[in-house]
Amino acid sequence: MSDERVPMSREGYDRIKAELDHLSGEKMIEITIRVATARDLGDLSENAEYHAAREDQGMLQARINVLKDQLGRAYIVDRNSLPDDVVVFGTRVVVKDLDFDEEETYELVGPGEEDPFNNKILTTSPIGQGLLGRKLGEKVEIAVPKGKIHYQIIGIAFA
Repeated sequence: MSDERVPMSREGYDRIKAELDHLSGEKMIEITIRVATARDLGDLSENAEYHAAREDQGMLQARINVLKDQLGRAYIVDRNSLPDDVVVFGTRVVVKDLDFDEEETYELVGPGEEDPFNNKILTTSPIGQGLLGRKLGEKVEIAVPKGKIHYQIIGIAFA
């Protein structure tokens, strides 16, 4: 886990907070009860239910730790204070793929809001990083796992 600050919208922050509350409350209680019930079944060295419940508890705690880390590093971005002529957090960017002569639209979002099937990508993703700070009309080359893509920015608007 890093010390890097993470931009988030109020909605994204609230969504992560709600998940954290649910997991650390209701879900953790359920698993704790499962562990206690399995412990009562006898010899722990041969108790598969106990070991499965403890493993589930560990995975749940790991997810809780990740969410706490995200919230601890989060800062809420006020979209009204951002420039409207530069690609920044919260903008919807229309690009022309110069290699395939196709248009694509991306919305740059923070953790908890990403949805690749609807082109909502993290600002920390390779494409997000390649587009941040760019202006209308600019051409960019972005390194992605499959090579390089070439875009021209043809539209910038807030979602």
